[in-house]
Amino acid sequence: MNYNQLASQKALDATVKALREKGYEVIVVETGAEALTKVKELIPKGTSVMNGSSTTLEQIGYIEYLKSGDHGWVNPKVAILAEKDKAKQALLRRQALISDYYVGSVHAVAQNGEFVIGSNTGSQMPHIVYSSPNLIFIVSTKKIVATLADAMQRLVEHVVPLEDQHMQQLYKIGTNLNKVVIFKGESKFNGRTIRMIFVKEDLGF
Repeated sequence: MNYNQLASQKALDATVKALREKGYEVIVVETGAEALTKVKELIPKGTSVMNGSSTTLEQIGYIEYLKSGDHGWVNPKVAILAEKDKAKQALLRRQALISDYYVGSVHAVAQNGEFVIGSNTGSQMPHIVYSSPNLIFIVSTKKIVATLADAMQRLVEHVVPLEDQHMQQLYKIGTNLNKVVIFKGESKFNGRTIRMIFVKEDLGF
């Protein structure tokens, strides 16, 4: 299977429809640059923003923009990295779990609106599963697959090996698929806003 081929318009339309029926907001753009512009529009100044490790975010320029400080957002990572006391740093990390916004990506999206996210440490999972009231996922349409089984297969066979290589190159340490979230839906009781920005461009793994 070619995991780097962008989804057909028919597959994209079906996926967008299914996601919207589950209550998510879905935006479709042509390029990563457009996705970054949309993220800037969606996140108000003065709100706190966290993100997970993401090749997609690197590629669209989000990480560089966040580091620039020109956004007017509160970036808890700045205080976390500046704190040298390990106990105080651990406390700041826990406090950051309630950030107003979480920005990231997903590893595969089934056409029925279910999607999967894998992780080594699980550090991003609290935001995604519950704690952040606003989620924004930037997702290349190449990550759209037919079924949930295909989504899991994409994660295991394609994403994890590439992520392992990526981590080896950057940090001389690999990765493992230790934790997986299967996002079937979101309870309205939680009152959260979940947005998925599909990009018709080859981004991420």
